[in-house]
Amino acid sequence: MAYSLSMAVVSPALPLIQEGLGTSAAGAAWALTAMTLSAAVATPLAGGLGDLFGPRRVLLGVLAVATAGMVVAASAASLPVMLVGRALAGVGGGVFPLAYTIIRETVPPARTSAAVGLMSSMLGVGGAVSWCVAGPVIDHLGWRWLLWLPVCGLVPGWFAAWWIVPEGRRRPAGRIDWWGAVLLAAWLAAGLAAPTLGAHLLAVAAVLAGVWLAVEARADEPLVDLRLMRLRGVWTANAASLLSGFALMGGGVLFPLLVQLPASTGFGFGGSATQAAMLQLPSAVGMSAAGVAAGVLDRRVGARRVLLAGGVLAGAGLGFVSVAHDAMWQLYAGGTVRGVGLGLAYAAVANLVVAAVPATHTGVATGVNTLLRTVGASLGTQVSAVIVTASVPDGGGFPAEWGFVLGFTVSAVAMAGVLAAAAAAPCRR
Repeated sequence: MAYSLSMAVVSPALPLIQEGLGTSAAGAAWALTAMTLSAAVATPLAGGLGDLFGPRRVLLGVLAVATAGMVVAASAASLPVMLVGRALAGVGGGVFPLAYTIIRETVPPARTSAAVGLMSSMLGVGGAVSWCVAGPVIDHLGWRWLLWLPVCGLVPGWFAAWWIVPEGRRRPAGRIDWWGAVLLAAWLAAGLAAPTLGAHLLAVAAVLAGVWLAVEARADEPLVDLRLMRLRGVWTANAASLLSGFALMGGGVLFPLLVQLPASTGFGFGGSATQAAMLQLPSAVGMSAAGVAAGVLDRRVGARRVLLAGGVLAGAGLGFVSVAHDAMWQLYAGGTVRGVGLGLAYAAVANLVVAAVPATHTGVATGVNTLLRTVGASLGTQVSAVIVTASVPDGGGFPAEWGFVLGFTVSAVAMAGVLAAAAAAPCRR
């Protein structure tokens, strides 16, 4: 929870970070991008290390690095120091695959799906909670306290892991595919930086991805086993994760902006940052509750049907808000339904992956799944911001209503893609 909060918490504070560090809007945006890039590489790598050396040992290291990174970022007096801290904090992305491995090894099989569902929902809940706390913290304490807040969870989290989590099994032998890790980092960095630094990086990312695939196909012990990625339960879950992450942060950008636009625009509500934050609270509660419920539903009807239900609910909530946003109750209703749907979807994709792969590959397989959720969230943030910015009149001023309508519609279409992935997923109890 603390890690996912640290990932999302800078989004509402980007304008203040820009002002506080004396940088440009693009420079401030790198406070988010740097952590996303780091997490994209660290997540599958930490999962693989956990499979080799035991998840507890790697979890303690990951939490320590992430905590140190957040302390550096919160204390930073310049943008370069901030980016170093955020990059270190991104290593915390390894928490999720390591947690799934620990759950699979220690929790009784009858309770595994519920535990996986709850853990999976935390990735989305952290993003929603970041918007809930952003307004009050910024209004009363200042933007730096947004960066200190995750530390208050990471430090006790480290001690709890050290005290409670048992030693896990290790593979008898193995090694890390460092070349695969370097190439993965290179093509992900190029692809995620393309919206900020230029479309030419997409071509670079495509070439590097091709090289990475060739290297992984020939490696004796690849960082990402491509044979596992071709399993039906894995590739469908990965596609759904990417699209669900997009819808989560796409809506996370649009809802607060819409609430805070002046009422003089004809469709804004003139709300404060705190009022915008409170709009996310029912969504966060619904997402967490749905994550727990998804585990029970998984045992009764299977993860595929849970994913279908999640896609329908999240898509319906976003679609509703795209056409009905004249009153706050409509935003609350649509946002809450969206949160419940995403909670179900996040839990279902994790359970699909866990059920599809051998226990010895749980870490790396769930690491890739979490990575794709992170990439989807980054794309959702950037695409929604681009759409809203494009709706601003040439002479300046506030965004037009059609920008929000289109933004919510695009996120709803992403959830329609989740339905397609769910339809292709294996049907098993």
